[in-house]
Amino acid sequence: MSQRRLSIASVFASAAAVAVLAMPGMASAAYEHPANNEQGVTVHPEHFVSQKTRDQVRAETADAMKNGRLSYGESNFPNFAPPAGPGKTREEVINELLRESPAAREARLQSIAR
Repeated sequence: MSQRRLSIASVFASAAAVAVLAMPGMASAAYEHPANNEQGVTVHPEHFVSQKTRDQVRAETADAMKNGRLSYGESNFPNFAPPAGPGKTREEVINELLRESPAAREARLQSIAR
C-alpha cells in the first residue's frame, strides 16, 4: 500500500477552512450576546476580564480626547452623567398615567406620534 503525501495547497486550504469555521465560535465568546429583547443583547460579565479600573479608562479617554489621539467618531465619547438615582416603580408610572388630565394626555400622545 502506498502512502499519499499531502500537498501544501491542501494543507493551506484545510487551515483556512478551520479558521473560517471557527470564527462564529470565537465571536460568540464575547462579552455581549445577541438576544431577542428590548436591548438586543444579553451581557455576561463573567466573559469579560479587565486589567484596568473604570477611573483609569476614563482618565485615558480624557487624555486621548485632549491630545487628539482618537480617530473619527471616537471623539464623540459621551460625557459621564452623574447617577440619576432610583427611578419610578411601575405602579407610580401607571398611577401618573391614570391621573393625567385629558389635555396632558393629548399633548403626550402628540409628542409620541411625531
